[in-house]
Amino acid sequence: MQFLLWKRLNSVCAILRKMNKLPLKFILMKAGQMAVGVATQGARSVGPDTQGVGSELRALRKARGLTIAELALALGRSVGWLSQVERGVNEPAIKDLRRAAEFFGLPIGFFFRNDDAPADERGIVMRAASRRPLGNNEEGLVEELLSPDLSGGYEVVRSVFAPGASLSERVTRQTEELGYVIAGTFEMEISGTWFHLEPGDSFRFKEEPYRWRNAGDVEAVVIWVISPPVY
Repeated sequence: MQFLLWKRLNSVCAILRKMNKLPLKFILMKAGQMAVGVATQGARSVGPDTQGVGSELRALRKARGLTIAELALALGRSVGWLSQVERGVNEPAIKDLRRAAEFFGLPIGFFFRNDDAPADERGIVMRAASRRPLGNNEEGLVEELLSPDLSGGYEVVRSVFAPGASLSERVTRQTEELGYVIAGTFEMEISGTWFHLEPGDSFRFKEEPYRWRNAGDVEAVVIWVISPPVY
């Protein structure tokens, strides 16, 4: 058990060395959470996302000495909404996580990280059970990072688009991107032209304005490759 606890604490230190932005109070809070997780593993199965995004936000908020009201104001959300997120009752949308990451001075990839990967798999293998979904049905988009980490020249993301979901405003990123539709139907507008895509279809664009929509009545699932990583 002591060895497992040491591995988990060591992973937090590795994150701190990479980001160089996490306050000491946050590290101590995470250490306490991890210690509890290891102590209870004999009684129940503990997955890699036992604490969840909500607890990450709560720990960051407390480490900065912020009240729920102060962080809710910074995110443009209500106190009740943030309270539900911190308790795991509700999931924040990706746009909420982007605001939170910007507010705390962290990359949004902080919320994707997998601390519990075995040392010999870290940066090489991403287990299905280790993936952390980000987003919710309110926004209509839930994404999982398929890349083992974000240290490479590209990232691979599994994106699930809810029926009726759309990106209303065009976005242009300094990236080259490729998508492959594996389920449902999906529509992409690239540089003003709309394309209707079905399972097995793929698309690619580079630094061009785009937007998307799922006009179907079932979820659309797209594997997205982005270079360089945006998370």
